[in-house]
Amino acid sequence: MTKSWLDADIIAEHSLDMRQFMDFRESRLPNGMRIIEAYNSSGLTFTLLPDRGMDIWSAHYNGMPLTWIAPGSPHPPDYGQSWLSLFNGGLLTTCGLTHVGPPEDGRDIHGNYTRLYAEDIRKKQCKRGLRLYSKINQSSLFGEQLEVKRTYILSLGMPRIELYDEVTNIGDKPTPFMLLYHCNLGYPVVREGTELIVASDVYPRDDNAKAGVDTWNHYEAASVGYEEQVFFHHVRTIKGERKDFAVATLRNQDIALEFAWNTRQMPYLTQWKNTRQRIYVCGIEPGNCIPEGQHAASKSGRLVMLNPSETHRFNLCIEVIDGEAVDAKQSNMQEFGKPVEACNLSDYSKYTHDGSQ
Repeated sequence: MTKSWLDADIIAEHSLDMRQFMDFRESRLPNGMRIIEAYNSSGLTFTLLPDRGMDIWSAHYNGMPLTWIAPGSPHPPDYGQSWLSLFNGGLLTTCGLTHVGPPEDGRDIHGNYTRLYAEDIRKKQCKRGLRLYSKINQSSLFGEQLEVKRTYILSLGMPRIELYDEVTNIGDKPTPFMLLYHCNLGYPVVREGTELIVASDVYPRDDNAKAGVDTWNHYEAASVGYEEQVFFHHVRTIKGERKDFAVATLRNQDIALEFAWNTRQMPYLTQWKNTRQRIYVCGIEPGNCIPEGQHAASKSGRLVMLNPSETHRFNLCIEVIDGEAVDAKQSNMQEFGKPVEACNLSDYSKYTHDGSQ
């Protein structure tokens, strides 16, 4: 970054308190829920929900909303309500940790993570950034014993959210492990004319998605009764220092959002198109799974098992970028990227045009 009012050394000469420029600021809503407001002098602001797994609720860039939020949200966690009833929308809803997909065998859609409380919350100031640490446990007597250490990183003046998760099986037996980052985008980021740019082979989830496979990367105007379309992507990685990363970018004429993630632990990308009137919200969803449930994942060989004392690490970066940067990055990836080896979607080839990749 060039010398400017955002230079950390110059700031240190003028201010004794970095909270003037960047902070994670905790407060409490009238319904009792804790929230943490994040800002870093970049124009990007967002709200974290410690009582909902330390996920991201509202998010804005220079006043422009980036995500759809549900009426009445943020909803307190409630095991008596369904996942869909508790869905806040928001920029990130984490799905898992043992189930992602439709209900099965008493497991609710997309699992219980979104009902979990974060504890041991603390922040650490660095010269050019700020880190927020937390711990979340998903525990069931005689069942899974999983610990998540979640870290958010803010860099001064950068319109970027960096998320790092460490998930450890602290129990004494293997457990099914499904994790998906359900990133939800709303108007005006997603609107008629918005395009999804990603280097991938595309697999429709079902016949309804197959009908829209020719326009999977283009978003339409809001319409009454739109039936969701879901596409699975066998993505290609980036050449160079980030060779283990994949990138997906949503862009329109005003703004672009880039999603980058490590494919070693998250080889799958799910795209959720839902341009239905009034609940116009679409998803970019990297994960170590697709939303198919434990049974289908086990049958297909996609189900990950987490052994006792084993830790898996995950990294997701969400960044506001300009159009020229999108063109440069995507051109490089298309020319030099290679398909992620750990991704297996061959059983969905029946929904492609010719039944093959």
